[in-house]
Formats: sequence, C-alpha cells, structure tokens
Amino acid sequence: MPRRDRHLLEDALEALALGLADAGAPWMVIGGIAVIAHGVRRFTTDIDAAVRGDAVSIDGLLGSLARRKIAPRIADAAEFAQENLVLLLRHEPSGVDLDVSLAWTAFEHDALRAATDVSFGRVVVRMSTPADLVIFKAIAGRPKDMEDAETLLVLHPHIDLARVRARVAELAALAEAPELLDAFERTAARARAEASSTTPTPSRKRSRRR
Repeated sequence: MPRRDRHLLEDALEALALGLADAGAPWMVIGGIAVIAHGVRRFTTDIDAAVRGDAVSIDGLLGSLARRKIAPRIADAAEFAQENLVLLLRHEPSGVDLDVSLAWTAFEHDALRAATDVSFGRVVVRMSTPADLVIFKAIAGRPKDMEDAETLLVLHPHIDLARVRARVAELAALAEAPELLDAFERTAARARAEASSTTPTPSRKRSRRR
C-alpha cells in the first residue's frame, strides 16, 4: 500500500476511533483494515466498523462523529441507516469512506465483547478477532471475502473451526441462504489443504550402520 494512502487511512481510523469513543457505545473495526491488521496482505481504501445498535442513537452517533470531521456521504444518511443498519460516512480531511454498521444480532454482540486492541500503523483500536472476521466474511460471501476468510484460516490455525462453522450455519439459516455454508465449507477445505501443504514434515533420522 502506498505510504500516502496508508497515512490517510490511519488519519481516518484515528478520527473514527475518537468519534466512536465519544459516542460511548461498544464498537470494533471489521472489514479490510482488520483483515490487514491480522496479517493478511491485501489492499483497501475504506474503513468498516460496527457499533452496538442498542447502545447508541443514530443522531447521537452522527453528532459524535461530526465533531471529528466525519460526515454523511449520502443525503438522508440517518433514514438510510434506520432501514439498512449502516451509516455511510466520509472523513472529510482525508477523503476516506467509512461504513459504520449498527450491530443488533447476538453474534455481533458476542464479537464486540471478544474484540481486542490491535494496531494498524500508528493507531491502536478495537478490532474483531480473526475467528469472528472469518464469520463476517463467510456471511458476506463475495469472492474477495472468501479469499480473506481462507487466508485468515491459514494464518491463524488455532481458530475454533467448529464454533465458526456453527455460527455460519446459524446466520446462513437466518438469511435463508444455505449456499453460504456450502461456500464456507469449500473455503475451509482449501485452507486445510494449503496449511498441510506448507507444514514441513519431520525428517526421519538415518540409522547408523554398525
């Protein structure tokens, strides 16, 4: 990632973190920034975050973010968020776009509780765990998301795959999209195959002839 773009993302991330802290609700960074912070080599130009929906009002959240020069990037952003549970925003000094989702599901609330402080450049913020990122990616289901999920599974082999599978199955059923679980299973299988192909096999010691 070019240094200038990285610095702009860091500026926007710092402003977002301060704005969300002002709002006083649990929050975390998800999406490409979190994926990169957890070791995946890829490019992103925007920032995704989630804030607990039952702990903040949309108008209050917009006010907190406005004080950090983060403004809506569409007309009627509050009405859009009421219907679609996401605020479409822009950090005006950097021009970086930000999507702040309103988290309402039990999975999202669990993910918020599990989030930890992780650094992205000079900024340290709350980020989703690798395991929960895999779940987010599996439910999004786009090719790039599945690629991210596969890489995270390879880089973090201690992820509780049974828990991830159960969550993906639950959310896929709620979305009436069983194909999401099928796609996850294929992704997990590829990750297992890749991990096993890169794991060195112990060499056998040669027996000495007496």
